[in-house]
Amino acid sequence: MAEDPEKNSIIIRGAKVNNLKNIHLSIPRNQLIVITGLSGSGKSSLAFDTIYAEGQRRYVESLSAYARQFLGRIHKPEVDFIDGIPPAIAIEQKVNTRNPRSTVGTSTEIYDYLKLLYARIGVTYSPISGEIVKKDSVTDVVNYILSFDEGKAILILAPLKNENGRQMHQFLELLLNQGTSRIEINGKVERLDDVLKRSKEIKATHKINVVIDRVHVSHDEDSLGRYADSVQTAFNEGHGDCIICMADDTSIRHSFSNRFERDGMLFEEPNEHMFSFNSPYGACTRCEGYGKIIGIDEELVIPDKALSVYGEAVACWKGESMSYYKDQFIQQSAHFNFPIHKPYSELTDEQRDLLWNGNKQVDGINAFFAYLEEKKYKIQNRVMIARYSGKTTCPDCKGSRLRKDAGYVKVAGKSVQELVLLPVNELYPFFKEIHLNEYQKSVAQRILIEITNRLEFLVNVGLSYLALNRLSSTLSGGESQRINLATSLGSSLVGSLYVLDEPSIGLHSRDTELLISVLQKLQSLGNSVLVVEHDEEIMRAADQLIDIGPLAGRLGGEVVFQGKHQDLEKSEESLTAQYLTGKEKIAVPRTRRKWNNYIEVAGARENNLKRIDVRFPLNVLCVVTGVSGSGKSTLVRNILYASVARHFNGYNEKAGAFDTLRGDIKQIKAVEMVDQNPIGKSSRSNPVTYCKAYDEIRKLYSEQPLSVQNNLKPAHFSFNVEGGRCEECQGEGEITVEMQFMADVKLVCESCHGKRFKDEILEVRYRGKNINDILDLTVDEAIEFFGEKKNSTEKKIVSKIQPLQDVGLGYIKLGQSSSTLSGGESQRVKLASFLTLEKADQPTLFIFDEPTTGLHFHDIRKLLDAFHSLIEHGHSILVIEHNMEIIKCADWIIDLGPEGGKQGGYVVFEGTPEEIVNCEASYTGKYLKEKI
Repeated sequence: MAEDPEKNSIIIRGAKVNNLKNIHLSIPRNQLIVITGLSGSGKSSLAFDTIYAEGQRRYVESLSAYARQFLGRIHKPEVDFIDGIPPAIAIEQKVNTRNPRSTVGTSTEIYDYLKLLYARIGVTYSPISGEIVKKDSVTDVVNYILSFDEGKAILILAPLKNENGRQMHQFLELLLNQGTSRIEINGKVERLDDVLKRSKEIKATHKINVVIDRVHVSHDEDSLGRYADSVQTAFNEGHGDCIICMADDTSIRHSFSNRFERDGMLFEEPNEHMFSFNSPYGACTRCEGYGKIIGIDEELVIPDKALSVYGEAVACWKGESMSYYKDQFIQQSAHFNFPIHKPYSELTDEQRDLLWNGNKQVDGINAFFAYLEEKKYKIQNRVMIARYSGKTTCPDCKGSRLRKDAGYVKVAGKSVQELVLLPVNELYPFFKEIHLNEYQKSVAQRILIEITNRLEFLVNVGLSYLALNRLSSTLSGGESQRINLATSLGSSLVGSLYVLDEPSIGLHSRDTELLISVLQKLQSLGNSVLVVEHDEEIMRAADQLIDIGPLAGRLGGEVVFQGKHQDLEKSEESLTAQYLTGKEKIAVPRTRRKWNNYIEVAGARENNLKRIDVRFPLNVLCVVTGVSGSGKSTLVRNILYASVARHFNGYNEKAGAFDTLRGDIKQIKAVEMVDQNPIGKSSRSNPVTYCKAYDEIRKLYSEQPLSVQNNLKPAHFSFNVEGGRCEECQGEGEITVEMQFMADVKLVCESCHGKRFKDEILEVRYRGKNINDILDLTVDEAIEFFGEKKNSTEKKIVSKIQPLQDVGLGYIKLGQSSSTLSGGESQRVKLASFLTLEKADQPTLFIFDEPTTGLHFHDIRKLLDAFHSLIEHGHSILVIEHNMEIIKCADWIIDLGPEGGKQGGYVVFEGTPEEIVNCEASYTGKYLKEKI
């Protein structure tokens, strides 16, 4: 009898969460399942809001009574029946932490194992002589004694000091009373009785050693016990020091110490807290383990590195009063041949050091600020210091965050500070080929397995360019997700359900194969892997594909297809199938836009950039691409955007290291970074407030007869201010309950039942709908609702929310909390706000960071239409992207690489898509060939 396949499946009956239309599914466990479909079709509703939410709810059900008391109030997914669901783990795109102490090393647990490794087998080296620091044990001394010939007479001595400053006669008498019979003075052994008789001749400068024992070398057991006892006594009497010398030739001697010292320095013995920058014991005292301090920022002091000292490169030396310092430096420069007319970017390290630190003849920039510190009682000096202060690398620990002596401890010749600065692709081979002695191998074997496994996972998920000290808060959403994926692999869980949200984000096509192997490894361990994804390669690698659709919002929420990838083309309803089979496609533009105007960044050298010069064309669609870690974000976000923003806004933005910004910057009037950060910092922010349509809606409701009668103003229809909002939840619609040792639980407000307003506000209706009903409408429904009448207020509302529909967000609700929007959705809401054409007369450079995140092929077409609309209105578009559909539609491509990390940072190619396919050095060209 055949086994029932549903016995090993997740069975879902009647799922109705959000737009899901009462769907029934049977998803096989222990397989790699990909859920795909248009944006807003219901993929996340199925994967996260139904399957993961129920798995998490059942997990809480198994916990303590404290946790279970909230269970009755935890929202149960709207589904009739779910069975066969394993414990669920969600790995989302969100950057999980803004903690300035969290790094790649700590979040993957690699750093925890590194601390353990250095505490267990780390060898301490003296910074003075470079020799190993070790303390001698009794066994070491006994072995030394046994190294002499059998029968040799050996003296075991303990050095003594007259620490209490007694008279020499009293000191020697005290020794005699303690049972000492012989002492060694200046290398000569004498009876203490005889020495006492001439105690006046003994000076405090004489070296006095007590003879603890006189032995003859023998290997029998009794002798070994005697040696050990005598050596231990010597260590005790000598306060940690012991001397062994030959009785017949006291010049042959060796000193031992059971203190951890060398070259007159006393060292701390390594322990795991010494290497923890989160512990007061191990953290650098200056920066307290942050690696940064508030100091004088070079980028603010010298904003334009193309200028010379004579040309006023030093911004703080401008003006009538401050130019005195510049003039003084210029006058003295002839004495030490400083090139005052040479651009700052071309100065040597020695010349820069001289400018900052000065010399005997002239003061430098640091001395100038030290003078201002002394005169801080003057307000103008305080303002001056504040203006040029910023986060700078800690001078004590050089950004390593650890106490200085942690750097004295090394494993295989490397300190932990050196290792955390190495990219993973260099760190991984270091640990794979590490040379240790037999003792170290036996102690570190288990630790090394954990470290190498986790490093291998980081390589396999395409993050080999990251260093362990990279801050978690600086990672993109895709990088954070793959870090979490690597951490999950490291924990080796089995029998779990992993739900992933587009893990391919931020990955070049070259690295997708590695990611697929990681997902398959996670599945082969005995886990079920459920992936929401649009990437073609990952779809092809899936054991089963589930296509939700056929369209978005109300027109989605159905299972269009479930089965093997090969059978997808048989589905007539599936838009995914139409694009994969070529029936539908994103057309390659017939012509590429030509350009003359550009903005050029010269000498870019931040992070791994190799002092490159790059021209960014204006009034066209320009794409910056390259493998993960090649330097795209550093070039575009940290240098181009920051420097152009600083040009328009003053000194607010800190730019990465580069020489100069030049070109036709006057051709644009503003720069906008359209990234995937949430559209608001509060959970109360939402699309309708962001696109300014809510102002008109509140005005409309305040004009209704009941509002006029009750004297309700537009402010009463806002959930951000007191008046009409529910005060129980402060207009949030939900209350957060803090759970000990667990993620906080959000519960629907019992006062307003999630409607956010007081009852009297909800009584005001417009065409049958109250303000909460309006916020519950999708963008498509709202355009339909307000588009029926053509009064001026409704026209304004429709004109402000229409762009949301144009960029493919017709399915999102007007009042949907910004915290529930994905990174890609947040980015498109921002794009929609710029499409209102209010800035049409103000040419702007728009910079997009991976705008295809979360987009189906069909949605990418809409996105490209929005891009073309912006360009037609006189704007310029620059996109950081890996998606081949966007790259093939670009007017100009800038390809960075050739690899990630240290092997990246070069311009591999600049030109059109037709030209890049012939560039052998470009990975992008290789994968673009089949698309053109």
